[in-house]
This record gives sequence, structure tokens and C-alpha cells, in this order.
Amino acid sequence: MASKKDYFGLNRVISVILAIIPFTAWILGMITRFSEGKIVAGIIRIFGGWLIWLIDLILMIFSGHILRLLNI
Repeated sequence: MASKKDYFGLNRVISVILAIIPFTAWILGMITRFSEGKIVAGIIRIFGGWLIWLIDLILMIFSGHILRLLNI
């Protein structure tokens, strides 16, 4: 069974390309957290998404997932 990847299960290469663009990574990270039912984490990404963009990019390249600092 394939593991669920961030950015709607897209190919890893496409996800990395989307993560390189700061605005796209901010929006997709926010949508991903809301779709997981993590409302507080989604709200934090609305206001602080630009700050964790670089961390998301590095994690997307190496693990295929975005940062999950707050799992609420």
C-alpha cells in the first residue's frame, strides 16, 4: 500500500517543484493541514507559513512531507 504524501498525493518531483515557489507552498501547506482536520495548525500556517517555507522545502525534498510542528 502506498503511503500518503503531502500536496494531495502528487508525484514527489511535482511536490518539490510546488514547494520551491513560496506562495504555492504557503497555500498548499495551509490547505493540507485543513484537509487533515488540523484547524489550529492551518490557522498558524495562514500567519506563519512564510516563516516555515524553507523548512517545508527541505523536508519535502528529503522526506516528501511538510513540517508538522503542531499536531492539533
